[in-house]
Amino acid sequence: FGEIRLGRDYTPSFWNYTIFDPFGTNGPGSMLNLVSTLGSGAVTLVRDNSTVGYFLPAMGGLYGQLQMAAGQGLQGQKYQGGRLGYAAGPLNVAAAYGKTSQTGAMVDGYTDKNIGASYAFGPATLIGQYSKRDYSSLDQKTWLIAGTYAIGASTLKASFTKSNGSSSALQAKQWAVGYQYDMSKRTALYTTYSSISNDTGAAMNVGLGLGSVAGGKSQGLVLGVRHAF
Repeated sequence: FGEIRLGRDYTPSFWNYTIFDPFGTNGPGSMLNLVSTLGSGAVTLVRDNSTVGYFLPAMGGLYGQLQMAAGQGLQGQKYQGGRLGYAAGPLNVAAAYGKTSQTGAMVDGYTDKNIGASYAFGPATLIGQYSKRDYSSLDQKTWLIAGTYAIGASTLKASFTKSNGSSSALQAKQWAVGYQYDMSKRTALYTTYSSISNDTGAAMNVGLGLGSVAGGKSQGLVLGVRHAF
């Protein structure tokens, strides 16, 4: 009959951002470096509180979920969303939609629509993603094209992300490259380098506590160890 989840959880509109990105949603290579909530005050880009969610049971490759959050009167937390996908063999594709309703000082609802896909060709995997966010008169569109290549315990990663929208502050490009070495099923060594080029008015950055000036460039390099408990 599927699965019901309660409490603080990832939103359906978030999952494609991390699954269809070789760098996930952490570190300098993540496409989320170029994703904005458009000043809406919505806090649902990644997670939300007090959610009620339903996940489909295994259905021959079809998967999906629905989620709602009442928001409890807090600004930017009243949410409704869903995600539907299909994964079989080398193919994985999914689309998602989420809406954060107007609450508090918000002047409109904030919506997030995205679709992602990946296809494996032996050791190589090609990844693509498109997303669009809207709030009042503002909108932002983000494209990602990426790939990975596995060589034994090693994996090479690369991605290119581009953002544009209704404001010059939303226009930037990012490219990232990375390497991962799996020491075991749970432990890996990795390194990632990323560079963001902002258009005039934009000041997006690679994170890591780094800022960026409007129209400037942001770069980051990380070396690390990942262990999954």
